[in-house]
Amino acid sequence: MARLITLIPGDGIGPEVAEATVRAVDATGAALEWERVEAGARALAEYGQLIPDEVFASLEVTRVGLKGPTATPIGGGHQSINVALRKKLGLYTNFRPVRMLPGLPTRYRDLPLDLAIFRENTEDLYSGLEHEVVPGVVESLKIITRNASLKIARACFEYARRESRRKVTAIHKANIMKLSDGLFLKCCREVAPQFPEVLYNELIVDNACMQLVMRPETFDLLLLPNLYGDIISDLAAGLVGGLGIVPGANLGDHHAIFEAVHGTAPDIAGKGLANPTALMQSAVLMLAHLGERQAAARLHQAIYQVYAAAEHLTGDVGGHATTSEFTDAVIRAIAHIPARQAV
Repeated sequence: MARLITLIPGDGIGPEVAEATVRAVDATGAALEWERVEAGARALAEYGQLIPDEVFASLEVTRVGLKGPTATPIGGGHQSINVALRKKLGLYTNFRPVRMLPGLPTRYRDLPLDLAIFRENTEDLYSGLEHEVVPGVVESLKIITRNASLKIARACFEYARRESRRKVTAIHKANIMKLSDGLFLKCCREVAPQFPEVLYNELIVDNACMQLVMRPETFDLLLLPNLYGDIISDLAAGLVGGLGIVPGANLGDHHAIFEAVHGTAPDIAGKGLANPTALMQSAVLMLAHLGERQAAARLHQAIYQVYAAAEHLTGDVGGHATTSEFTDAVIRAIAHIPARQAV
């Protein structure tokens, strides 16, 4: 019986990369069906809501979603769609693996980069608790709780044990924010001894940014509160070619949403120029989450082969292919990878 997945195409280039990804996932032979729902600017225009009730109704049934980029008004009016989904569904772990694909035009292409970021996803300054104290003075509250900090720390260390990763680095600013970041750090230190096989260390966030630029190969798993995790996720993506490459997963105890972390790129929407790699790589994570490990491996290997051949890459990574040409190449590669050989 096919597993039903919620598909949120999104805005701008979202529908294009979503359709490309659905084609590639279907080509793996995974037993999936798609339920399409709208969120973002298109949904606001059609339904008067950025996140219509149908989105949550679908996710309540499927428990798993694949999401393209969505537009959120800047500076007022509406809460971020991503923040709203994460808080409503309890998606406390933002997981972003950062790995190099072959042939990418980046100065770090010769380094063995294989990082993974574990970002707490529901609180910190993204709680959205702000108010104007007096005219011209605005206060924004940074919320750090023991419960959320312990959950993200455990998620990171459990992944390290399960995947035989060697090191976890907690990133903080507890030298200045001694109570809030201090609590996050205290929780990380409480969890770390339960995993003695994993090396644990700590870095202040500004030093961590410098070290990531200078010596990114020395990092393995990064464990961060929400705001620092958001910033460093994008910094790390820049090491391997940009946001058009890296995947993202938002994981909770009962729901999971897999998404591309790049923007809607309205300037190229509808032109067939969008790169669907990030959403396809997010679909690899989704397939693994669903237990479709052979399908995940086939899609991952196919993407790798297309990049290694460098004949059907989109313009943002130095090629000249259209979205559909890249997708066709991935599908052809999938067809030549027998399921029994995928690992």
